[in-house]
Amino acid sequence: MAPTGRAVTRRWGLLPAIAALGTLFVMPAERPVVKSDTFITAETTGILLIEGGECFGDPAYSPGAGEPIVLYTPCAGGADNQSYGFTHVPDGPYDRAALSAFAWRSCGERYTELWRGGRDDLAYYPIMPTMETWADGDRDVMCAVYRRTGRLAGSALPAPDQARP
Repeated sequence: MAPTGRAVTRRWGLLPAIAALGTLFVMPAERPVVKSDTFITAETTGILLIEGGECFGDPAYSPGAGEPIVLYTPCAGGADNQSYGFTHVPDGPYDRAALSAFAWRSCGERYTELWRGGRDDLAYYPIMPTMETWADGDRDVMCAVYRRTGRLAGSALPAPDQARP
């Protein structure tokens, strides 16, 4: 039996409502992420366990710790961040603005050295001492890379023959 005109109209009459409902569940385009020198600090639990070249996740709240923590993540499985080096800050009084300028400059120089001017898919940020860790003698800045639009697919470090000596 062929559908009547009325049944066809009823079926097509629901199409705009179904299409409108479908737009509610469409995922918006992923916005690029920008990580600053306050995203993770030396006081963020777990960050001091990360070594050069290791990958790690973004801070996530841990009910057991009762605070956000950073966890080591194998680079091969994909990660949010990767440490690519450390730089030592000259001793002196704690000055947040001067420390930030030094950290961005030194991490930027190392980034340029490793990736020969940069990679469009990578950005970097420094992980700096805080006033409290500075008072305890912390003078190291960790430099980390990440992808602005998602996770690293593996290690982002260039092969040794691709990096400058």
